[in-house]
Amino acid sequence: MHLIRVLRLKAGAPVVVFDGVDAEHDAILGVGRDGLAVLDVGAVRAMMPRSPLSITLAQGVSRGERMDYAIQKATELGVSAIAPLLCERSVVRLDAEQAVRKVAHWEGIAIAASEQSGRTDVPAVAAPVRLEEHLANALQTPDVRLRLVLDPACQTGPSALPAGLSNIELLIGPEGGLSDRELDLARRAGYQSLRLGPRVLRTETAAAAAIAVLQALHGDLG
Repeated sequence: MHLIRVLRLKAGAPVVVFDGVDAEHDAILGVGRDGLAVLDVGAVRAMMPRSPLSITLAQGVSRGERMDYAIQKATELGVSAIAPLLCERSVVRLDAEQAVRKVAHWEGIAIAASEQSGRTDVPAVAAPVRLEEHLANALQTPDVRLRLVLDPACQTGPSALPAGLSNIELLIGPEGGLSDRELDLARRAGYQSLRLGPRVLRTETAAAAAIAVLQALHGDLG
């Protein structure tokens, strides 16, 4: 629909499609009897290499466009996965049906951001869970990743992190940040506090800024 009605491409136009996992393909546009696009998918193109740094963004759910922005920019900057978390200061409250709709919406944001940025894969978007549940799972499933939580009160900046990082989970609170109790729970679950600088950033700005810094130091930016 978008190719035909918005971009106004005609049958026979060459396009590039991706499978959402790791491959990009040449394709030729066709138009079916119902007016919908039909693609003749051809050869695999050269694939964009993934960043050597795998980042999971554990993002406190924020309201409306703020959460959309965080997911969009995180995808453009190359995160591997997004884990939405319901925190004490989250304004948004979701029942089971609303959560399903939200995940579908966030997945659409991630897909569009992957298309725009030329990614051939789409970061997985998990169903939202309470922060306490997420931290309990972290305690039960220790792995090789470095777990970080943004805390404007700490003194450790990104340059103090060890070299050669390949797997990071980044925990960021919603609007209003994480409560003192939540920060304490995160530290007990093995998260190290990280400070981005002297200014307090909005939750959606903090996500983009932190991911960009980590990718510049340990990933594929720079």
